[in-house]
Amino acid sequence: MASFLSLFTIKNLLVLSIALNLSFLFNVNKHGFLFSVENQENRCPSMVENHEAEATMRTLLSVSSTSSQEDLDRVINLNHGDPTMYEKYWLMMSERTTVVIPGWLSMSYFSDAKSLCWFLELELAKQIIRLHKAVGNAVTQGRHIVVGTGSSQLIMAVLFALSPKDGSEPMSVVATAPSYSSYPVMSTYLKSGLYNWGGDTKSFNKEGPYIEFITSPNNPDGFVRSSTVNRTGGMLVHDLAYYWPQYAPISSPADHDLSLFTVTKATGHAGTRIGWALVKDEQVAKKMVNFIELNTIGVSRDSQLRVAKILEVMTNTTEKHGSSDSRKSFFEISYHVMEERWQQLRAVVNKNRMFSLPHFTPGYCHFLQQETNPQPAFAWSGGL
Repeated sequence: MASFLSLFTIKNLLVLSIALNLSFLFNVNKHGFLFSVENQENRCPSMVENHEAEATMRTLLSVSSTSSQEDLDRVINLNHGDPTMYEKYWLMMSERTTVVIPGWLSMSYFSDAKSLCWFLELELAKQIIRLHKAVGNAVTQGRHIVVGTGSSQLIMAVLFALSPKDGSEPMSVVATAPSYSSYPVMSTYLKSGLYNWGGDTKSFNKEGPYIEFITSPNNPDGFVRSSTVNRTGGMLVHDLAYYWPQYAPISSPADHDLSLFTVTKATGHAGTRIGWALVKDEQVAKKMVNFIELNTIGVSRDSQLRVAKILEVMTNTTEKHGSSDSRKSFFEISYHVMEERWQQLRAVVNKNRMFSLPHFTPGYCHFLQQETNPQPAFAWSGGL
């Protein structure tokens, strides 16, 4: 451990902060090296009670038992990332994004009992539509909005909704490697008879219907993706968590049957646990709502109201592009945050010559009205 840390100065470790903050997740497998980041400041005691986090820290401290205090200050948490890189912006906008919820508000299960997604706050739906229109990253017309407790719950709801209840065998769920690490886990964790993980699309040759997850820009390598299997009976789910201007050029509005978004990646508010799906097929949307009803009897209305206010402020500053208020545009500021971090990371990697970083093709961003480079939330790196 000490020899590994000796390769990096404290400044190097801080520079390895890309889309998340202060320390980074270092995962090695056959595809390469994955760098992410996690903010270790202001963590309350209850957060370190997590079994996996404790195990990780015990291992690292054991390995570093003979290291100096300076080395221990550089210990890397390998557990997960925490997207607090936009905290300074939201601190600046704190007064405009503050929401006061009186004790009598949101007591009912229902936001709108007559709506397809009866637990979706109308104000949140309004602000989601406004934001997508302002950014130009997704078509909302002719779509049903289904809100979930983060995109994680929505992924489970999608698997439930797209899998036939009377199938002779579980529906195959596939994605092109490298892919989001939770897809296999979510597809197998409950040992459902409805669906099961089918592996990498490149080796998938099973006949019959299937569900293909397409993450674009992709997690973890950052490249734009499209369907790989392209066979009859395939149902495509587009995970567009990172299709925002700070991460990728907005080339055109995404126009898919089913798209997933999450406030975690869009704004950094991971703890609020809100995601949404844009669903063209009404029956699929109803089945997703049914799953969430069975799973959690809806989604926190308080969290939805908070996100609605955050999205409102984002859209307001975005729509005033070119005015004095545009200096506070979330997407412009977050774009430069990501740009600076990628510049710093490339400088460190080029200097140490231990790893290589992918090179991305620039594209015209219709939102920023200029050619921009992709700036993924993760750095997918290989050894030299």
